[in-house]
Amino acid sequence: MAYKVAVLRGGPSSEYDVSLKTGKAVIAALCDSHHVCDITIDQDGRWYKDGIEVKPASVLRDMDVVFNAMHGEYGEDGKVQQLLESINAKFTGPTAFGAALSMHKAKAKEVYKQHGLKTPLWLIATKPDNVELQARDIIKQMPLPVIVKLVDKGSSVGIAIANSYHELVDILNELYTHDDTLLVEEFIKGKEGTVGVIEKFRNQEVYPLLPIEIIPPAHKDFFDYECKYDGSTREICPGTFTRSESEEMQRAAIAAHRALGLRHYSRTDFIVHPKRGVYVLETNALPGLTGESLLPKALEPIGSNYKAFLEHILDLASKQK
Repeated sequence: MAYKVAVLRGGPSSEYDVSLKTGKAVIAALCDSHHVCDITIDQDGRWYKDGIEVKPASVLRDMDVVFNAMHGEYGEDGKVQQLLESINAKFTGPTAFGAALSMHKAKAKEVYKQHGLKTPLWLIATKPDNVELQARDIIKQMPLPVIVKLVDKGSSVGIAIANSYHELVDILNELYTHDDTLLVEEFIKGKEGTVGVIEKFRNQEVYPLLPIEIIPPAHKDFFDYECKYDGSTREICPGTFTRSESEEMQRAAIAAHRALGLRHYSRTDFIVHPKRGVYVLETNALPGLTGESLLPKALEPIGSNYKAFLEHILDLASKQK
């Protein structure tokens, strides 16, 4: 069935460029079989069609489905979902509630804990009068190294590892220029992996894709924003995990998707410690769908492809009540 599809891309977030690429890839894959409308949202939150500013309600009125190709703030944190829900649009990806919950790393970790999913120890740090005293207090509660994150950014934006007290002070000072609340987490050394899931696929309510192993370049401690998009990282699917590790990651990816109340598809990131096992790091409610993105790379090994995946997601969204 051919749909009238509005593809939303861009948006006022630190992942503006990645979202443009995701949207471009989605449009290219769908334009030969659907009536596709390219909607770009600038970094001030203004909506445009064919270079002309438009109102969301008017431009989406005649659309069958909205494909949300945005990432980060506004597109993935519940704000655009609230707008789409308010005009009764059918759209891909999470509801406003699921988006907001999964985007907030600390709240998501609380949900993981409530559902028995193992996640690294963490604490919330609020901007203090004295960062040096706060850094000393953090080290008393959690051994170095620690990883410090902005609580509501995606795509490895605003993440740094502190190996010493002085590094921790510098990182806290830097990240507090972006937000007054940070998440500090124990840094677990191990294999990095990620597992995508797709709803109502191959006769399963939530179908787990094969785990991808992520191997950053030797000079990087983890899969940060730079090596995520510069082509320097090796990505192996299926990864070199043991059978039990792979099965646990798949089980946990399904559990995280359900626990966070997500929809249609998602991707959960893991660290696998050689002795302590599988830890859930975070869940991406709208994972990237560019040519370099991880979820699309897990489709071919199961005998599927990018276009078939997009068609399936459109069908799911079109059947929303």
